[in-house]
Amino acid sequence: MVGMKPKDVVPSAAVKFFGAGTAACIADLITFPLDTAKVRLQIQGESQKVEGANTMKYRGVFGTITTMWRTEGPRSLYSGLVAGLQRQMSFASIRIGLYDSMKQFYTRGTESAGIVTRLMAGCTTGAMAVALAQPTDVVKVRFQAQVRLADGGRRYNSTLNAYKTIARDEGVRGLWKGCMPNITRNAIVNCAELVTYDLIKELILNYGLMTDNLPCHFTAAFGAGFCTTVVASPVDVVKTRFMNSADGQYRSAINCTLTMMRNEGPTAFYKGFMPSFLRLGSWNIVMFVTYEQIKRGILTSTNQNHGLGV
Repeated sequence: MVGMKPKDVVPSAAVKFFGAGTAACIADLITFPLDTAKVRLQIQGESQKVEGANTMKYRGVFGTITTMWRTEGPRSLYSGLVAGLQRQMSFASIRIGLYDSMKQFYTRGTESAGIVTRLMAGCTTGAMAVALAQPTDVVKVRFQAQVRLADGGRRYNSTLNAYKTIARDEGVRGLWKGCMPNITRNAIVNCAELVTYDLIKELILNYGLMTDNLPCHFTAAFGAGFCTTVVASPVDVVKTRFMNSADGQYRSAINCTLTMMRNEGPTAFYKGFMPSFLRLGSWNIVMFVTYEQIKRGILTSTNQNHGLGV
């Protein structure tokens, strides 16, 4: 990330790796109900319903949260949290924590990184993260999408049960279901999120609008969240529908896209836009501010130790 001065001790790749994962988990804990509401709104309108499930109609992000609280209890808003935290520790650690390292790789260690280099770095770490952490994303989406059945039961009883059930019923490939649309989605998200944050922060610092502190990080993160939501929503909706679909419902992600367009029209690709923005905006703010503070805390501690000759 931009903002480091030459005299500062630059955090190592390991510090960025674990710092990004920790910051992402904190952001997930705070914003998870918004993400669950987004998933419920995105799958609403699917022609094929789970047999015996309540066909609940959700209206808006806060209406969705209220309906879920009333009909399924407050715990339903955090359904899939364990898989979500597993996802962030592996996912964000790679796509965010290794972003600077990948930029240096493409620039051969120099500090000058153009827009193309940043986009390449964002695409690379996003794809790497999906390849490793896709099963956690599949389980998270399945948990968030499941509603209480007529007999009071649920599709999955626990996170471990979900991993086992999917692998047994759909094969190991089922855990990587939607991998290609997710790689596409995360390449877009990573580029929009990290590159936009990088560029906004750089512009703010270069023009002297703010110093490298909390207001600067907040502004850059908010802008990155909005840009990411606009660009990534269509791919995100397709990814959610495809990953949550019953075995054989869609032949491919492209078939899912065409089916949505034919049955629901182009507006279907922006279903859940407001919760997506509320979630991505707030998630970006919490994550980037926390991440910057973690790095700053480690840098301060390191500088003090160097000053004491430790």
